[in-house]
Amino acid sequence: MSLNVEILSRAANEARGLCMDAVQASKSGHLGLPLGCAEMGAVLYGYALKHNPDKPRWIGRDYFVLSAGHGSMFLYAWLHLSGYDLPMSEIKRFRQLHSKTPGHPEFGETPGVECTTGPLGQGVGNATGIAVAMKMAAARFNTGEHRIFDQHVICLAGDGCMQEGVASEASAFAAHFGLDNLILIYDSNSVTLDAAAKETQSEDTGARFRAYGFDVQEIDGADMQQFLDALNIAKERDNGKPQFIIAHTLIGKGIPEVAGTYKAHGEAGAKFVDAGRKGLGLPEEHYFVSQEVRHYFAEHKKKLLADYDRWEKVYNEWRQKNPEKAKMLDDGIERKVPVDLLSKIPNFPADAQLATRKAGSEALQPIAQAMPLLMSGSADLHGSTLNYIKDGGDFTRNNPSGRNIRFGIREHGMCAILNGISYHGMFRASGATFMVFTDYCRASIRLGALAHLPNIYIFTHDSIGVGEDGPTHEPVETVSSVRLIPHIDVIRPADPEETAGAFVAAAQRTDGPTLIALTRQVVPILNEIDVELRREGVLRGGYIAKKEKDKLDLIIMSCGSELQHALAAAKKLGDGVRVVSMPCFERFARESEEYREEVLPKSCRRRVAIEAGVPEIWFQYVGLDGKVVGLHEFGLSAPGAEVMKERGIDAKHVIEAARSLGFG
Repeated sequence: MSLNVEILSRAANEARGLCMDAVQASKSGHLGLPLGCAEMGAVLYGYALKHNPDKPRWIGRDYFVLSAGHGSMFLYAWLHLSGYDLPMSEIKRFRQLHSKTPGHPEFGETPGVECTTGPLGQGVGNATGIAVAMKMAAARFNTGEHRIFDQHVICLAGDGCMQEGVASEASAFAAHFGLDNLILIYDSNSVTLDAAAKETQSEDTGARFRAYGFDVQEIDGADMQQFLDALNIAKERDNGKPQFIIAHTLIGKGIPEVAGTYKAHGEAGAKFVDAGRKGLGLPEEHYFVSQEVRHYFAEHKKKLLADYDRWEKVYNEWRQKNPEKAKMLDDGIERKVPVDLLSKIPNFPADAQLATRKAGSEALQPIAQAMPLLMSGSADLHGSTLNYIKDGGDFTRNNPSGRNIRFGIREHGMCAILNGISYHGMFRASGATFMVFTDYCRASIRLGALAHLPNIYIFTHDSIGVGEDGPTHEPVETVSSVRLIPHIDVIRPADPEETAGAFVAAAQRTDGPTLIALTRQVVPILNEIDVELRREGVLRGGYIAKKEKDKLDLIIMSCGSELQHALAAAKKLGDGVRVVSMPCFERFARESEEYREEVLPKSCRRRVAIEAGVPEIWFQYVGLDGKVVGLHEFGLSAPGAEVMKERGIDAKHVIEAARSLGFG
C-alpha cells in the first residue's frame, strides 16, 4: 500500500492543532518540535512503525524514543490518534496533576511512552541501550525456523541532544558495536532555546556521525515521501552501521509569528494559536480531529493488529518448539529472580583477606549462572571493578549473545545505555565504574531511579581507602549524595559475607535501582558476627552486629570498611555497647517500625556513627545528641591505611566521640 499523503497531511495539521490547543490551555509547554515534525509523526504512526496500540509492551514491536522530550505533545498527539489508551480527556489535561500527559514523557505513566526523557541526549543513550537489548534478544531467542525478533528502535533527537555529551558517548558506542537496528532522526531546525543554533554550533553533524560509523541521509523533514524513503532505506540496511537521518524542519511550523525562530522553543506562540489554526485550515472547534482522519487511523490500526496476529502465530509455534527458551523469556519479562540466591553463594573462608570488590566478583558468578539474562558491563574497568561474568563472553557486533559489555571510557553513556536495556524489558542491566565517577553518570542514574528501573550499579573504590591515587579518585561526598536520590538503594557492605548479601539484595530488587559501593582495599572478615546474620542483615538494611551484654548505654553505627572500627571500639568501651551495621539506609527505612525500634531503640540516645564520608546524613540516626566520625574535607595521596588514620577514621576517634557524650 502506497503512502496516502493527502490524508496524512491532514492528520499532520490536526495533530498540530491538538498540540497548539494543549499548550495554549496549560499556558506552558513546547510548540516547536510538535509543529515542525508533524509530517514525520504522520508517517511513523500512520504508516511505518510496527506497533500494537492495544498492547503497548508487545515484545515484537518497533520502539519509538523521543529524546527531545520537551516536545512531548508530539508523542501524545500521535499516540492518541493511533488508538492507544490516551483519550482526548487526557490531551486536554496536558501538564496537569496526575494526567497521563506530563510535561516530559514519563515511563509507566503513559501507554506507548518507551522511556522517561527529559534531560536532552538521554533518549539517544536509551535508544542505544534498547538496540543492544534487541540484538541480545535476537541472538538468544531467534531460531533458524522462527524469527520472533526483527525490530528497530527509532529515536527523534534535536540540536540540543546533538550537543549533549551523553548522546555523543552513546552514538560512538552504537557505531563501534554495529547497532544497525538503531535509526536516529536528527530534527535539524537550526534553533536552540536561546537563539539560532549557529550561535553555539558550527560543526558538520553529518560528517561527525559518518566519522563515528553511521550511514547518513539528509532529507526535507516536511516531505513525507522523502522521509518514508529514507526510513525504508535505513530499515533495510542490515550492514553493521547505525542509521542517521538529518531531517531539515521548520520549528513552530503553522504559527508564522514564531516559526523558524527560537521563540518557537516554548509556549511563546500560544497567543497566536487561533490565527495559526485558521491558517492550517482547522475549524474554530478546539481539539478537533476530523472523521476522515479518525477513520484512516482506525483502518490502519486494523492492519497493525493483523500484522500482530501473524507475528503471534509464529511466536506461539516458537514457544511450543522451544519451551526452555520460552521460560527464560517469560522469566526475563516478569523479572523473576530465583528465591534461593543466597544459598548459591558459598561461604567465604574464615581467614579470607579480600577487598569487597573481589568478594563481589565471587558473589556475582553463581548469581549470573542462576540468572541467565543478567548482563554485566564496565566503563573500561573490568580489571579493577572485577564484575566480569566468567564464561559469559563479550558482547560484540559479531557476538551479540555475549553477556559482558565493554562500554569504554563512557560512564554517562554507559548508565544511559543501561537504562535503555532495562526499558527494553527482558534483561537485567548492571554496570560498573569507580565510585567517584558517579558524578559523571548522575543524570542517568537519577532517571533510572525516577523510572523505577532495576539497574545494578557495581561501583568500587568507595572511600579515601583508595589511597595513593589521591583525592581526585577518593569519593568523600559521593555515597551520601546518591543516598539522597529517591528510589535508589545504596548498599555499602562491610566484609565478604555482607557483600554476598548486597549482591543478592540488588538482584532481588526489581522496582528500582541498587548501587553497591565496594572497597579497593582489603577488609577483615568479621567472624565475630554470624555468617547468616551478616548476609540476611544486609537484606534488611541494618541489623545488630554486636549485642550489648549489660544495660544498653551506647549504640555505635557504621557501614562498609569502617564497621571494623566500630566493633574494635565497642570491645574497648565495655559491655553496655551495641554495634549496628547499616549497609543500606533505604532498605532499613522500608522495614517495619517495630524492627527499626528493635535495632535502634529510641530509649538509647547516646549514639556514635563512623563512616569515611561526609557526616551529615548520619544525623537522622544519631540524633541531635549524637556524634558522627566522618570527613569534612577531601582525601590525600598516600597509602590507604595512612590516609584513613590521618583523617581520623579509626576506632580511637570512635572512642573519643563516645566519651565526649559522657559514656564510660
